[in-house]
Amino acid sequence: MLDAQDPYKCGALLNQGTWLDAARGQYSKRPFQKWQPPGCLMHEYKAENIRNCLKSKRVVYIGDSTARQIFWATAKKLDPVVAENALRIAEKHRDLSFTSAGVGLEFIWDPFLNSTTLHDELLAYHDVPKAANDGTSNGNDSAALILVGAGLWHARHVEVNPLKAFKDAIDNIVPFMTHVDSATAARTASEPLLQRRGTSNLLLLAPVQVPLYESLSPSRAASIAPEKIEGMNEYLRGLSAYQGADVIWSYSRMTWQEKLAYEESGLHVVENVAGRKADLVLNLRCNAEAALFLGYPFNRTCCSNYRRLGWVQWAVLVCGLGLSPLVVLLRSRDYRRTFPLPSSGHSRALLTFFLAVCYCFYADRTQIFNKYQKYYSQRDFIAFCLAVLALGVLSIRRSILPARLESTEGVHQRVMDQPFLPRDQTEEWKGWMQFIILIYHYTGASKVPGIYEAVRLMVAAYLFMTGFGHAVFFYKKGDYSLRRTASVLVRLNLLSCVLPYVMRTDYLFYYFAPLVSFWFMVIYFTMRIGHSRNYNTAFLFSKIVASATLVNALIRVPGILEAIFLILRKTCRIHWDVTEWRFRILLDIFVVYFGMVSGILYVKISTQSSERHRPKVAFNTLQQHPFSVQVFFTILALALSLIFWALTRHSADKYEYNRWQPYVSCFPILSFVILRNLHRHLRNFHSSIFAWLGRCCLETFTLQFHTWLAGDTKGLLSTGLFGRAGMSSSGRREDFVLVTAIFLWMSWCVAHATTVLTDWIIDPSEGEPGKQSSEDGELRRGCFRLPPFGTRIALPSRNETYPAKATLASFVRHFRENLTMRLGVLLAIMWFANITYT
Repeated sequence: MLDAQDPYKCGALLNQGTWLDAARGQYSKRPFQKWQPPGCLMHEYKAENIRNCLKSKRVVYIGDSTARQIFWATAKKLDPVVAENALRIAEKHRDLSFTSAGVGLEFIWDPFLNSTTLHDELLAYHDVPKAANDGTSNGNDSAALILVGAGLWHARHVEVNPLKAFKDAIDNIVPFMTHVDSATAARTASEPLLQRRGTSNLLLLAPVQVPLYESLSPSRAASIAPEKIEGMNEYLRGLSAYQGADVIWSYSRMTWQEKLAYEESGLHVVENVAGRKADLVLNLRCNAEAALFLGYPFNRTCCSNYRRLGWVQWAVLVCGLGLSPLVVLLRSRDYRRTFPLPSSGHSRALLTFFLAVCYCFYADRTQIFNKYQKYYSQRDFIAFCLAVLALGVLSIRRSILPARLESTEGVHQRVMDQPFLPRDQTEEWKGWMQFIILIYHYTGASKVPGIYEAVRLMVAAYLFMTGFGHAVFFYKKGDYSLRRTASVLVRLNLLSCVLPYVMRTDYLFYYFAPLVSFWFMVIYFTMRIGHSRNYNTAFLFSKIVASATLVNALIRVPGILEAIFLILRKTCRIHWDVTEWRFRILLDIFVVYFGMVSGILYVKISTQSSERHRPKVAFNTLQQHPFSVQVFFTILALALSLIFWALTRHSADKYEYNRWQPYVSCFPILSFVILRNLHRHLRNFHSSIFAWLGRCCLETFTLQFHTWLAGDTKGLLSTGLFGRAGMSSSGRREDFVLVTAIFLWMSWCVAHATTVLTDWIIDPSEGEPGKQSSEDGELRRGCFRLPPFGTRIALPSRNETYPAKATLASFVRHFRENLTMRLGVLLAIMWFANITYT
């Protein structure tokens, strides 16, 4: 929970941390890449990030070879090739400079911290207030960041009282970096470091590098004694504790008890450690600015604060924490004469929905919860998968036939058979895939090609089921009404449309709901156009081929999506990433059509095989040789899997696999469908745990972004109740259990609430006031109706006395009865929120 002493995690970044991937034998092939400060996400800066932060400003490193190593580590971030070439020809004990894309890095060789160049830099830094650093004054003379690190040469080359020489040098620096007096120190201790210092520039001290004494050469070991280094660092501790000097003590923790963090010399650290040291100072300097101006993903939470709330965020928080509980309270006391209120069931659904959205905000847009980095471990990934598998196996149950089928079989009929792809099975399929996807996101397994390919197939399987299910519905029911279409779209998008306003993201960020909605509309228009001739198989399949060709062309041809997104940006202030959206569509552009074809073929074969229409010869022959049929389909399923494996096994990386995915993803999916439905026992049993998660998979996929993961999926969420996040493995396990339980429970509640609210929006009641007494029973039976708003003011006697109230009552009644009007109002509200959003 919120750390009152260090809410913005500046102190955590400066003083503490641990390696998530320290060198521990065979499990760390490339160690020292994940440094975890307690409770926050430290960003790994790339060249573009550095340029956005520093622009044309300078970064100055002053001191001995330990500071020079951080200088080169930063240069390699800006341009690794040029930096490597410059490093090979650079002289050791000389000043250095490196420039890339306007960002200038300078290293001043001053191991004793007594040069005139250091003094000039300190004078320039001291004289630059924040307002002057805008390019219109002498603010450009000051470095954006100054890092001073020395002490080893004092220990080795100063024979008489090296500690005093070091103290004198540091005492000349500290007055330039201490801008907060003791009276205001306590008040400003919790502010981000940039705000505390009152300047956009930073002056930082590095502790004296503690060598690996056992690896020092004999000459160095004779002069660089432990007591000298400890004495210097002890003096720096006093300055940071009592005079407010910013000393990066995390540097010392990076090498504490980590022998493999050192090079052979025993003085310098390995390249990965130097890179994290460079990242640490860049996080101190740049994170606060990035949070204010760059927007999501908010994955730099160390020494940073989130943006202030806009009016839309305030409105949602007020509804969630104020109005919704009040409505539930008033409804429970039956204040019907005070104001027309939603029914108890609908008011509870509103409360659940808004509380979940508010929880997302406080979890991932405030410093109340801790965040820490992902770190992939094969052992953890396998352990999670085995645990899920065990739960799934232990919860296997026999499926129950729907009531309409059960009544036709007789009460005492015990041998029952599920149809092809029954609901329990599809929900189970969605559920176990959702478990794997959650584990994939939580462990950060996207860099493992095999796991990435499996997850891509699972997303394709979701879309296959989308094509199958909606094609079967439209083909059998022929319901193309606005009510049906709007019901599906509102159910899919209600949560994904509200979260962007609260979390400052965008709709496409929660890509699954937009993806499924897009393909639903494609299926709808494909089946709707010429639907009176859908009984004609050739005509129907021709429509599907034409639809696939047209959609493929619309997505692939440059300029079409760009024009659509430009119109949205100009008219609605919708800023969507066209490249990302094109990638999402093209990745699975054909699997939906395979699902449609499979669904239509299933309906036609089921119809043909019925007693009334079944051709005697063909189907009788199949029924007489069931084992041969099963063998044939087993061989077919295995052949499809082998074809997929043969085509994709040579993929060098995930980018090459992505080129194969649209054309081959249907093979393993069809193979799974065949094998899963091949035998009666396989169809008639399912895992109840997986099916339970499958029924709320849309909510788990969306809510995981902010209530299980953190930093917009870049990190992991932690309550901080079991010790500092990332510092204790046992505390992280306990925290994982708590956060996961809250996340799954919330997903289940929101799934139910969204269903209730969707029905409330789409299917309002037209009953009389007297029907209110039965609404709770209707809710329990799943018949959710919109409460009759305005029924009290619509009484005839009051209409005659108060014409204005009669007009209002008429409008409310019309609003309840007109679905187009309700949808138009919702879209108008969203448009207004977009236009005025800040």
